[in-house]
Amino acid sequence: MAVETHTFEMQTRGDCEVLDLTSRIAHFVGSGGIKDGLVTVFVVGSTASITTTEFEPGLANHDLKAAFEKIAPPNGTYLHEQTWNDDNGHAHVCASLVGPTLTVPVSSKKLDLGQWQQIVLIDFDTRPRTRKIIVKVVGE
Repeated sequence: MAVETHTFEMQTRGDCEVLDLTSRIAHFVGSGGIKDGLVTVFVVGSTASITTTEFEPGLANHDLKAAFEKIAPPNGTYLHEQTWNDDNGHAHVCASLVGPTLTVPVSSKKLDLGQWQQIVLIDFDTRPRTRKIIVKVVGE
């Protein structure tokens, strides 16, 4: 079994910004030495998440944000904000619900994703950030 590790950073603006990571992850998988296995994508931090979705403007720029605002409204009351005197309690709640990690099967050096399925980073924070993403490809 082999393991390949890749890291990169992305500038984000927060406010439920959705960024497509698929081509970058596919490049790591396709250019590496592992033919079959798993790729795990992890975002460092507690106010962003990694998941899959159909990356299209209506969903990425409106629908996801609208749904998350119903679950954890930005203007809601969060004890986290009282504890740390900040304004991103909702970002922590949303990121915790989605999670920081995604694992995708790899076959013949290709991601086993559906036709309309992309790997995305969602940044829930209230300000721009530099996000570090760690990618581990494991297999043979």
